[in-house]
Amino acid sequence: MIAAVVLACVGLQPGLAARRRGAKLYPDKETAADMSGLNRDFLGWVDLTEHDWAAHGYASKAHWAAVATGLNSELLGLCQAKYLSGKTVVGATQKGDENAAGCDLYIKFSDVPIDYNNYHLYLSIRFIDPKTNTEIGSIPARPYFGNAWGFVNYWNAALDEVSRKIGVEVIGSTQQGKRKPR
Repeated sequence: MIAAVVLACVGLQPGLAARRRGAKLYPDKETAADMSGLNRDFLGWVDLTEHDWAAHGYASKAHWAAVATGLNSELLGLCQAKYLSGKTVVGATQKGDENAAGCDLYIKFSDVPIDYNNYHLYLSIRFIDPKTNTEIGSIPARPYFGNAWGFVNYWNAALDEVSRKIGVEVIGSTQQGKRKPR
C-alpha cells in the first residue's frame, strides 16, 4: 500500500511540471526598488497587436479590439482587487494611453508575443517614476502560463500570473495565497 502511494506521488510530479509547459514561476521580488509606499499606480496597456486579429481566430479587427480591451480591463481588475489592494490603481483605457499624471508609479508592458504551442504570454514589465520618467525597476521578457480552455480564458490565467508578479514587486509579497501562521 505504501509503495503504491509513493509511486503515485513520484508519477504525479512530472505531470505537474509538464502542466506549466516550461514556464517557471517567479514568486520572489526581483527588483531592488521599494515601491510599497507608492500608493497611486498607473497600469499601462498590454498591446495585443490589432493586426493579429485573424491569427487569433476573430472575424474582424473590431471584435479583436473589444477582446483586447476586455483582457486589459481584467488585468486592471486583478491588480485592483487581488494583488494591489489598498492602493489606488488606475489603468490605460486604450493602446497608447500613457497618462500617468498624478500617479506615483507607472507600470509599463512591452515585448508582448504569444506562444500558441506552449500557451505562454511573453511580456516585460517596467516600473517607472512618472514624475521623473526614470525606470526604477524592470522584469525582463518572460513567459506567463495560461492553463485554461479557450483563448480568452487562457489569457486571463496568464494575466493572473502577471498581476501576481506585479503585486510581489510593488508590495513586496502577495497578500493572496499566503499561508496564515499556525
